[in-house]
Amino acid sequence: MGSRMRRTATMTSKTVLTSPLDRFPISALSASPASAPIGGVVVIQEIFGLTDHIADMCAVFAGAGYAVLAPGLFDRVESDFLADMSPEGVQKGLAAVRATAWDQVTHDVQAAIDALPKPTYVTGFCYGGAVSWLAAARCKGVSAVSCFYGRLITDLLEEKPQAPVMLHYGARDASIPMDAVERVRARAPDSPLYLYDAGHGFCRAGSHDYDAPARELAVSRTLDWFARWR
Repeated sequence: MGSRMRRTATMTSKTVLTSPLDRFPISALSASPASAPIGGVVVIQEIFGLTDHIADMCAVFAGAGYAVLAPGLFDRVESDFLADMSPEGVQKGLAAVRATAWDQVTHDVQAAIDALPKPTYVTGFCYGGAVSWLAAARCKGVSAVSCFYGRLITDLLEEKPQAPVMLHYGARDASIPMDAVERVRARAPDSPLYLYDAGHGFCRAGSHDYDAPARELAVSRTLDWFARWR
């Protein structure tokens, strides 16, 4: 693997983006590298909002040399939206997904892309994995995308990516059956698709499915992928 994760003490901060759709102010996490950025990365949230996990992933990509933004895609549902992983929190997150149109998401992600240095890449986790696929299809200025366990990608297969896409799935992910993974593979046969001996959310430290080796390998592959399209 050519690109290794650099371990740096990168902190995230809060900023505000403006959606080109309706001029709505979108809260976002921001992280900066220690020196001049080699590009930008948009990190897309899970259904739970801008959690510590998303802040952690922002810090990982900033530590690898990128300027990073993670837009709060559910701000129109609730300011500073957050949900926990309890059954009630999951239902709150799913309700926010249902209340958030894909067209709105596209414009909000575009605001983050436009605010970052080029080349700019997009990555996301679970719901964010599907949003990343959508960004590859609809957003401008995207050099490459890496989608982590995006269950809803199967709802977006008619959206043809215009940027190179990499995909990551857990082989033991009960929420994404292998036939769904194969449908994605068939739609994007030239896209690298990796299976890990892990469940859903294997990148989320502290979750029951967290798998540190799988996360490290998947992120390393993502960094190599982004470097390929620099």
